[in-house]
Amino acid sequence: MTSTLSTSISGFRGSVLDPTSPDYEQARGVWNAAIDRRPALIARCTGAADVIGALRHARSRGMTVAVRGGGHSGPGFSTCDDGLVVDLSPMRAVRVDPRTRTAWVQGGATWGEFDAEAQAFGLATPGGEVSDTGVGGLTLGGGIGWLSRLHGLSSDNLVSADVVTADGRLVRASAEDDADLLWALRGGGGNFGVVTEFGFRLHPVDRILGGPLLYPADQAPEVLRAVQEWALTAAREMSLNVALATLPPDPALPAEVRGARALVVFPVCFGTGAAGRQQLEQLRTIGRPAVDDVGPLDYLALQRWMDPLTPPGRCYYVRSDMLGVLDDGAIDAMLDAWATVTSPTTAVLLRLGGGAMAEPPAGATAFGHRDAFWITAIVSSWEPGDAPDRHTTWTRSLWRSLRPGARGVYVNYLEGDEDPGHVDEAAGTACPTSTAVPPTEWAGRPRRSHPPLAPN
Repeated sequence: MTSTLSTSISGFRGSVLDPTSPDYEQARGVWNAAIDRRPALIARCTGAADVIGALRHARSRGMTVAVRGGGHSGPGFSTCDDGLVVDLSPMRAVRVDPRTRTAWVQGGATWGEFDAEAQAFGLATPGGEVSDTGVGGLTLGGGIGWLSRLHGLSSDNLVSADVVTADGRLVRASAEDDADLLWALRGGGGNFGVVTEFGFRLHPVDRILGGPLLYPADQAPEVLRAVQEWALTAAREMSLNVALATLPPDPALPAEVRGARALVVFPVCFGTGAAGRQQLEQLRTIGRPAVDDVGPLDYLALQRWMDPLTPPGRCYYVRSDMLGVLDDGAIDAMLDAWATVTSPTTAVLLRLGGGAMAEPPAGATAFGHRDAFWITAIVSSWEPGDAPDRHTTWTRSLWRSLRPGARGVYVNYLEGDEDPGHVDEAAGTACPTSTAVPPTEWAGRPRRSHPPLAPN
């Protein structure tokens, strides 16, 4: 339908929705059902020109702006109340050049869409572990995935970006054009403009071996400690996720873990290197898994494996930290809290750091805390209609008990309700004081008291 926005911007090609539009209710929804916001306008952009027009319109009227890529932001940074949502979801094109191993990805694409195009040529870049995660938001906050120990963060593989600034200018960020802005985009968060297209470096990905090992809860203390000891010398081609979770009541599961709390250890070995394969076999000898489903894996299947665990339409709340090696006190605190978990869909996740993630020196990009051994995420999840307080209280309590070992914060897990000091931790030592790249105040996004600006 026609709205003030569409008639005031000459040549706006996308659709513009307001609360009276038939598609408004569906368009305003986001992945996290705990977020229920009602923007005044949703500008569904088809290209950079539409983004420029929408931002200029909002700026001229003093409107709050939120930017939506995949709409997967847990805290709901991709929407707002009473403002304007710059919706990139119609912009989902992915183009791959297998000769140069480069991909160009529009700002509304998801990792599932990106992976499918790249894997048609046997290529990939480190990306999200849930396929409907947006490429843009994950990359701008760093981007940690299955391939990150081998090939670095998503942002480490970002080679260029087309960016619409808050005042409506289209600029190119690359090593040759505005290197300062590229520095800031590599892990500094989403406060530096609207990226309409990303350019990524790609890598060959073919032979993969991995899968879940499921352990009953009574083995968790012993196995978790043994897995951490194993991880101290893990080869860079080894990737690892560990989760404390409640398994579904699936009849195919053994009775000892069916519908019960269990420890999930999910290793992945990329390539055919002897060191990685040998270490994978060593890991499989730890404890007495009720299920050992390690075997050959397809990369696209690996990238979708966690999809059923984090479906859209549930309520989510996350607390996270970058941690070092867990001491006995931290492991005990985690296991004690897990025994009183408030929802069967809540999980405590540990992603192994190191490898290529740790190789760039401090300050090389805006992403800090590359020395983290574990990236932890306490992901509370519950069904809509359930009172959230007991779930969020449990999450914060466990998070506080792990804080003494924190080395910093992963930008992509900030909830937006943190104090400024905690937000500043996301920058770590990679937070210069230059003002070369002024950030923008998008709706709801955490803002550091000393923003992660690019060095001169």
